[in-house]
Formats: sequence, C-alpha cells, structure tokens
Amino acid sequence: MRAIDAEHYLLELRLKRDKVDSFERYPFSLPVVRHLHTLELHPKVTFIIGENGSGKSTLLEAMAVAWGFNPEGGTRNFNFNTRASHSELNEYLTLVKGVRRARDGFFLRAESFFNVATEIERLDQGPPLGTPVINSYGGVSLHQQSHGESFFALMVHRFGGNGLYLLDEPEAALSPQRQLAMLARLHQLVQTNSQFVIATHSPILMAYPDACIYQIGDDGLDRIDYEQTEHYQVTKAFLANPKRQLDLLLE
Repeated sequence: MRAIDAEHYLLELRLKRDKVDSFERYPFSLPVVRHLHTLELHPKVTFIIGENGSGKSTLLEAMAVAWGFNPEGGTRNFNFNTRASHSELNEYLTLVKGVRRARDGFFLRAESFFNVATEIERLDQGPPLGTPVINSYGGVSLHQQSHGESFFALMVHRFGGNGLYLLDEPEAALSPQRQLAMLARLHQLVQTNSQFVIATHSPILMAYPDACIYQIGDDGLDRIDYEQTEHYQVTKAFLANPKRQLDLLLE
C-alpha cells in the first residue's frame, strides 16, 4: 500500500466486468461504464466531468449506493424512498477502502435535495427522539431557504470533516460568488481529513488545485489537466471576447 493511501477513505472502485451479461444495455452501454475497469480516486478531491447524458451522475450515484448512502441523497442513516430510479450499477462495483474509517459522510444529489429536506421535516415532526435533525443543518428549515442557501447551509453546518462526501452537481443552485465560497469551505473540510468525489460542470469548482479531474469521453474516463477541459476553454474564450463569440453563435 502506498503511504498516501492512508489518507483515503475510498481508494478506488472496480467494475465486476465478468458479472456483466451485456454491455449493450443500460447502464453498461454508457461509455463511462463500458470502458471502466478501475478508477483510482484522489485522497482529497476527485472531479468527474462530461457532457449531459455521459453517465457521470449514474456513476456517482452507484458509488454512493455501494457505500451505503440513500439513492436520493443524505447520510447513511436516511432510508426514505420517494421514487426508485437508480440503476443496478452499484451491484457491479467493488469499492476498495482505505485503512482509515470515515466518521462522517453525505451524498448530495442536486435534483433530489428537495426530497432530503422534506424527509428532515418529516423526522422532526414525529415523536421527539432527541435533538431535532434540522439542528445539524443550521436550525432553519431547508424549505424556508432558497435552493442555493440550503445547499450552502448543508456544507457549512452538516459537513463536519473526517468524512467522505459525494456531490452531484452541487453548483446547480449556487451563484458564482457562492461557488467561490464553496471552494473555501471545501478546502477547510479537506484540511480536516475529508475526501470529496464531485460530478460537476462548474469551471470554478474544478479549479481546486489539489484535485484530480476525470473527463468522460467516447472511450471512457481519462485524467485531464484543468486548463485542457472544455469547460475551462469554452468559458475562457467566451469571457475573453463575448461579442465575437455571440456573433459566431447568432449569425
């Protein structure tokens, strides 16, 4: 085992390819799965990027379920089910864990975080079982905040460090300024022995310096430098000369 492995909670994931009966059916037909053998994860931050429909959310969701998180998001203690929509991919993954045990963890799915907020309210409306759940999220109902405010409250109040955090498009409700604030909070958590795996489209988030970026292409996952990502190049080209870019797009 490499010395750096001691910092991981999740070292890598492997696809049980011999158990897949056909790579022509979903989700195995997705390039990210079809070409998957072993995916090594960074001890601090791993980004998974790709076009819409490339399978990054499917892969992250399968990773989360295989770890023990609820498919719709939350901690490992959440077991609600609003709509069973996750794939069977988690059953075909082997998660290789490090020697250290995560003391915290959370799976954030931007598209179903509303359901997590609803479940928290449901739990707190039942018979008192101790400290209200919402206290761990800042004490204010997540439904009484904007989508972006509730996302940020999650990172500030619920994420306690020493944990594994899987985030699916966390930038979805965040302004650019909030994304910068999220980077600062992410760095604080990394410094308290946290590990992140993040599926994202945000060139702001993926600029985090101590990270590994995997891009999904026709041949599966490839490691890529930040400045070589399409997200960076397209954003840079547009901001450098918006008028020229718009003239080309709208001619």
